[in-house]
Amino acid sequence: MSADFNRNVHCLLGLPFDVTNMASAVDRVRLATGGGTPCFLSTPNLNFLIACQDDADFRASVINSDLSIADGMPLVWMARLLGLPIRERVAGSSLFEALRRDAERPLSVYFFGAPPGVAEQACMRLNAEAAGLRCVGFECPGFGSVEDMSSAASIDRINASGADFVVVALGARKGQAWIERNRSRISAPVISHLGAVVNFVAGTVRRAPPWMQKAGLEWLWRIKEEPDLWRRYFSDGLALARLLATRVLPLVVYLRWCRPRGRDIERASIVMVALPDGDSILRLRGAWMADNVDPLRTAFAALANASEGIRLDFRDVTYVDSAFIGLVMLLHGHEARCGRYFAIEGTTDRVRRLFDLNCAGFLLFS
Repeated sequence: MSADFNRNVHCLLGLPFDVTNMASAVDRVRLATGGGTPCFLSTPNLNFLIACQDDADFRASVINSDLSIADGMPLVWMARLLGLPIRERVAGSSLFEALRRDAERPLSVYFFGAPPGVAEQACMRLNAEAAGLRCVGFECPGFGSVEDMSSAASIDRINASGADFVVVALGARKGQAWIERNRSRISAPVISHLGAVVNFVAGTVRRAPPWMQKAGLEWLWRIKEEPDLWRRYFSDGLALARLLATRVLPLVVYLRWCRPRGRDIERASIVMVALPDGDSILRLRGAWMADNVDPLRTAFAALANASEGIRLDFRDVTYVDSAFIGLVMLLHGHEARCGRYFAIEGTTDRVRRLFDLNCAGFLLFS
């Protein structure tokens, strides 16, 4: 298992998001299909963000992904309000369409999931056009458990297809859990849960016009197309209002009040101590921000490759921002996947407050 600590990630309300755009996301997918590092692509939208507040396994699936893109204008708006450099919505559906339009560099896709008959219809429609994506298989596994859907026969069929890209459509929580369970068994270099994509390709649901997507009104169009979704959007809207009142706006105020001074930034330093039992302690001091986290990338990579367990000593840390918390999330996720000890010790009240307002307090109680 490995983690890429060179990713430019920021924490937004408890989830890591890559600072990227559509062109870069497409390039990352093509890099994976061209023999590069495989890519588990997560596409968190507002529903993901809300659900992950209370579902540690769901949250971990996003933390463990290789690329996490902001698939929702409310996320982009909140990022802008907080000063995060996440400026563009990168929708999973739009990424799929970008690959579909590029007929000069074709890729193969396998649909896993969706209601009965929908994946088959999507496959037929995709293969009826001269597009950049060719369907090499589909499967509707029904409505059983993740374990029921993870049989050796299903995995063998996916691998035998030779697909470059496995598109999962099982519902967000179940789809992410299925990918987490089976990603090491699947030979396809790219895998992602893109539930609505199969419906869009099949034509059973039409996607909102571009102007509605850009205006953040796609949810209204989705309710028109799938009326039962109104309950989910209503619930998510209430939860968003609570997050704005209890996390986002207080964090905006708090960041203005506790911005670090030059001396704290200059004091930022790292001391690494190897213990006889194979664990390592990383003692940090000073203020840590996007502008000075590069030494942490090297230190975290070294710890992840060499240590049996990791302790981060925050006793002398005076400030952290979303980029720092994002990197700590990647380290936490890596250690959890490896089944190794991870702990943060000696957090000051100010730093603890910053973690809590970023909905990342779970990292302090690993």
